[in-house]
Amino acid sequence: MRLMKNSMKNSELDSTASSVKSADSYGVFGSACSDCSECEYGGNRKQSHKKFSNLSGSSCTNLSFHSAADPESHPLLLSHNLTNTYKTLSSSSDTLGPGELSASDIIATYKKSFQKTVITEKNRQSSLVTIFSIWNTIMGSSLLTMAWGVERAGLPAALFLLGFMAALCLYTAYILLRVNYHHGSETCEVPALCRLLLGAGAAAVAHAFSLMVLLGANVLYWLLISNFLYYTVNYLMELSSPNTTGFNATVLCPSQDVLIDPSIPLSAPSPYWGLHTTVPFFVAIIVFPLLNFTKVSFFTKFNSLGTLSVFYLIIFIIVKGWTWGINVGAPTGYHGSGDAAVLSGMLALSFYIHNIIITIMSNNERQEKNGRDLSIAFLLVLVTYALVGVVFYICFPLAKSCIEDNILNNFDMHDVMTAIARALLLFQVITVYPLVVFMIRCEAAQLWARAATRGPALAINLAVVSLSILVACLCPNIGTIIRYTGAISGLVHVFALPALLQMRSLQVRGKLTLWKGLFYSAIVVFGTVNLVMQFFIA
Repeated sequence: MRLMKNSMKNSELDSTASSVKSADSYGVFGSACSDCSECEYGGNRKQSHKKFSNLSGSSCTNLSFHSAADPESHPLLLSHNLTNTYKTLSSSSDTLGPGELSASDIIATYKKSFQKTVITEKNRQSSLVTIFSIWNTIMGSSLLTMAWGVERAGLPAALFLLGFMAALCLYTAYILLRVNYHHGSETCEVPALCRLLLGAGAAAVAHAFSLMVLLGANVLYWLLISNFLYYTVNYLMELSSPNTTGFNATVLCPSQDVLIDPSIPLSAPSPYWGLHTTVPFFVAIIVFPLLNFTKVSFFTKFNSLGTLSVFYLIIFIIVKGWTWGINVGAPTGYHGSGDAAVLSGMLALSFYIHNIIITIMSNNERQEKNGRDLSIAFLLVLVTYALVGVVFYICFPLAKSCIEDNILNNFDMHDVMTAIARALLLFQVITVYPLVVFMIRCEAAQLWARAATRGPALAINLAVVSLSILVACLCPNIGTIIRYTGAISGLVHVFALPALLQMRSLQVRGKLTLWKGLFYSAIVVFGTVNLVMQFFIA
């Protein structure tokens, strides 16, 4: 983020920079292409495809929010006269691509959607900036669960799945770039291409599944806030304890309530301060007022925390792994190859950037190098996930089955590095949660216009909070939510839509063959099997 800020002038007004300057590249929500209109071929590169001009409609229009209201003077609970504004955010949560449910991406999206000045000329960024934009955009909450996924799949299967899923997701993302090259424009995104090539039904499906993914993101964030708040408060309350220094090297196995040092007892939870009982309700007291915050642009001031959190987690894992050393001889608690689907479901979300990849790559200075830059970015993501997941798995000193779906739960709350990580992530997630809920209301407005009015907007806020509390109390399993969300979003946005769009594109251009059809159909089948397998895992 800082790299891009320093490399671009007038970044506060540049719509391109707002999309990638923080690698929070979800800032492409305010794409100039509305799902309600069709993408034009546009530009010189489309002239060679004039014979397919019957597929192209009017130019994409951009009715940006600034023409309707000043974001500083309107609360998140928008009034009825802003209903049309929601409709202009047609690619909003579709482009949210909760690839990592990354906070920085949502913040950048908000800033892009509500830009006050229309910029007609794009500033391009170098390949280096583009690569790190993609890397930082994909990175997110899966870092906390990657080691758990490696443990569930087993190390050999995990290494294979990491490479296979990275290659497959890279290929489907590249497919979208090629389809857009032939049928779209620099301002189009996946939902508009779906409407153009597959019909309005496909666009509606994209919206519906985007809404589902956003709900998964909100529930996940609520679980993280509850977890971080619980342990951070406990840590602050016990700072003065004389036994504090004795806990710093403690590694936990919460699933078995076992400490590496059995002489240190576990503290009994308070009936008024329980992680899965009362804390989710305390979170509601803190968060719900923020959903109705008047000046929502205030939250965009903290968008640097996303990048900082990713780097801190990487350093955290390296330091802990160096301290422990290699412990391959520890009991593995191997679950068998049947649980490999746990990791494949997670990775479908972990490599997810498909709904915004077109806009990110359209900002690249060297368009002819898009394939190369995209491949390098995915390789960096793969290396990062392997570093975090595999290193933690190999070095973890207890039985591998003790690894939690939130690796911070494997450390005593008195561990200083863990306490810093929790405090940093707590502040980051709290500041981004209101924007996530806002994007849910945007997406709901695509399916039901009245969702943009004050009453239904408040009802949506209450419904989202209630659902989050319910899940936090009854099913507080971060890994389960990530793998189901990943499998669902992967089936639609990572596998099915790119494959169907490519087949339709090849058909229109007269290049669809039997073998190509079978190949792209196999991608859809794989995504379907990946989702179905999630229901057969204990």
